[in-house]
Amino acid sequence: MAQTAAGPSCGASVTLHDCASEYLLYLESVRGYSGNTVAGYREDLRHLEMMLGADTDLHEITADDLRGCVGTLSKKKYSASSINRFIAAVRGLFSYCKKFRYISANAAQDLKTLRTPRHLPKFMTALEVDALCAAPEKNELLWESRDRAIFEMLYSSGCRVSEMSALRMQDLSQDFSSAMVRGKGNKDRRVYFGADAVRALRLYLLDRKARFPARAEGGALRVDNVFINQKGGALTARGIRYIVGRYSGAEGTNRTVSPHAFRHTFATGMLNNGADIRMVQEMLGHSSISTTQRYTHVTTERLKDVYRQAFPHSGKED
Repeated sequence: MAQTAAGPSCGASVTLHDCASEYLLYLESVRGYSGNTVAGYREDLRHLEMMLGADTDLHEITADDLRGCVGTLSKKKYSASSINRFIAAVRGLFSYCKKFRYISANAAQDLKTLRTPRHLPKFMTALEVDALCAAPEKNELLWESRDRAIFEMLYSSGCRVSEMSALRMQDLSQDFSSAMVRGKGNKDRRVYFGADAVRALRLYLLDRKARFPARAEGGALRVDNVFINQKGGALTARGIRYIVGRYSGAEGTNRTVSPHAFRHTFATGMLNNGADIRMVQEMLGHSSISTTQRYTHVTTERLKDVYRQAFPHSGKED
């Protein structure tokens, strides 16, 4: 599928598999999509190849063929969100092929996504956050100072777990009150840490230095990541999920949450306290304001609950 300067001929035969492979490479290398996103698209396009045939000429695929694939997934009881991701992958593939002139018509342009129920983001109350941040000291399950620092920094910055695991020492400001992180689409942004987070980070770094002396002193630490595991290696996003799960599970606060709950709590807290939604969008690294607006629904629902509980004629039974 090598392209000429003028682009490939729309009449040339191109297989579904070859186009899908090139499209996935484009998403990863040019668009900068994350490994998880590309893996999801790869799985969806693999389903497409299985249903239509990997060697099928892309010109021969019709809108009815694609609607039939959606119907097949529906019959197999795939969730609406999974089907919509499949549709997004197919649309992206055909748009790419149309843009680079592998095909003259886009058979996927009229594919309709399914309506999905709106799930409000799960967040923690202030008391629940305080209990979880205090859990490392209280329960002594893993590495107290590190785990407290992770919790405080996730909460006060709104970082994604992948951004926190990738945070390096050189990304931190001199006073540890902020850091540069790289988010989705390889976009850099500055995030900020509150006083509690800064104190927790300083204590952890002192503890880390004691456990793993600097390289100049012949120590074993070979990574620049801020957060490391107990062997001195980089702490992965999966490792942070495990840590949060341990402390929020039966051994800890007994209300299991994911690291993303800190991000949701940060966003709802900012909006509840009057922060401008555009500023919250910037702090979260959302490319679209509509993603941030989900949190306004959360705050609205909380206001409704308060009203129902407090107003004497809200329909509440005496």
